Amino acid sequence: MLHNKLDIKTLIVIIALIILAMYAFTEVTYFSSKIVVERNIESPVLTIPELGVQEKINNVSISQGVYKEEQSYTPTHGEVILFGHRTLQGSPFLRLNELKPGDIITLDWPGIGEANYTVNSTKIVPASYKMQVNNTLQKIDLITCNPIGSTSERLIVSGDLTSVGEINNTILKENPQKDYGLYICIIFLALGLLFTYFYPKEYRMIILIVILILSAILFYYNFFPISSQIMANKLGWLNSFYNF
Repeated sequence: MLHNKLDIKTLIVIIALIILAMYAFTEVTYFSSKIVVERNIESPVLTIPELGVQEKINNVSISQGVYKEEQSYTPTHGEVILFGHRTLQGSPFLRLNELKPGDIITLDWPGIGEANYTVNSTKIVPASYKMQVNNTLQKIDLITCNPIGSTSERLIVSGDLTSVGEINNTILKENPQKDYGLYICIIFLALGLLFTYFYPKEYRMIILIVILILSAILFYYNFFPISSQIMANKLGWLNSFYNF
């Protein structure tokens, strides 16, 4: 009876490890594919000094980082609307709620320049809230989920365009998160080995094999990047828990 209980327990542990690895996969593919994407220095960059945010902007999907609403405009030509995750996929807008009036949001936009916006308001709206994009207002809206881990509401931080200068090419070439994917792989392997060491001896080898296989897959994705959008599509059921 004791053997059967331990066997069931080990099966549950293996399932839990696989689920944790799936979350790790989404992050590793995000950061590893981001290295490839950010070699393109023609992409616009969002910088928020107060939050330590420095992210390239894409027009493909929120699963690839900070996403520009396709119906919105570019700086100096109207309202700019950007979306970002608050959980997983790099969590670029994790601390968005900490922005306050007077803080600066900067967009380095090729062909336009460095556009600086000053935060003037923060509001929380229902998930069903529809924004009206305006081509006459020179402003920016950053949108994410609220509260963290929930999709019931949206947090919107807005700012007005206050200045436009020369583009900061240094920022466009930097990637402060280039090693994050590798860190996740190492941490997963290290914690897995530690967990294995303290696991009951009769099932320790099984857990070790599972940890090594999952870690090998993580390292593979880190060194041979694929689009984070591909992983997001494959794990659509997982993504449903953190739409933002």
